[in-house]
Amino acid sequence: MKDFIDHLEGRGYASNTINLYVYAVTQLSERVPEVTNQALLEHKDWLVATFAPKTANNRIGAINVYLDFIGYEGMRLKGIKVQQKPFLDNVITNEQYEMLKSGLRAEEDWFWYYVVRVLACTGARVSELQQFKATHIKAGYIDIVSKGQKLRRIWIPKPVCDEVAEWCKRLGREDGPLFPGPKGNAMSARGISLGLKRAAERHGVNPDVVYPHSFRHLFAKNFIARNPDIALLADLMGHESIETTRIYLRRSASEQRDAVDTAIDW
Repeated sequence: MKDFIDHLEGRGYASNTINLYVYAVTQLSERVPEVTNQALLEHKDWLVATFAPKTANNRIGAINVYLDFIGYEGMRLKGIKVQQKPFLDNVITNEQYEMLKSGLRAEEDWFWYYVVRVLACTGARVSELQQFKATHIKAGYIDIVSKGQKLRRIWIPKPVCDEVAEWCKRLGREDGPLFPGPKGNAMSARGISLGLKRAAERHGVNPDVVYPHSFRHLFAKNFIARNPDIALLADLMGHESIETTRIYLRRSASEQRDAVDTAIDW
């Protein structure tokens, strides 16, 4: 398994992705003593029957990468089609974002206040947020190398840089992870997710809408409302296809309802 991990790291996969791939391949090894086409199909059937479509597809993708790595000459598994809903569920609104910020600011919980600010103002994925350091705040951006060795620059707005730089100065933090965990390393994705949920509960915001990726939707929606250049937004979010970006611009079910109620008066 170490060789597989080295292979993934060499191709620039994020640590969270590597962990998911290793888990999927370990699961495959436990259930499939010998890799054959038939065994792979049976394992796929089990994944589809056991997990949500998105999870099953993630495991299938990991298995295919592993099959390529070991040079398996047989089949590759096809993912299952997932019907996209024409609206978004459980995405934080600007009102909820402001409520959360105000609550955290009032209790001077600056750590989680700036986690929320940076996520909402950069569109960063949680795996990318883990790579932020105080030095990136001074520079005003962070360069991320994604899988496939593609470079993505995440710009940090100047007002956010100024705020966070002042916070770092008060803490005496000049380098190292911007949001460290208990041991000083970058806080885990799970730790960030749980911390956001707890912050939401403390300040009367529905915790179902407060998770790292929800702020990515908020970033996309707010940016496009102020700058209609969807190609630029796709670049900022690290999307290869504008069609991927469009998914983030869908309105929530309640927003669709409000739009219909407001527009239709005949």
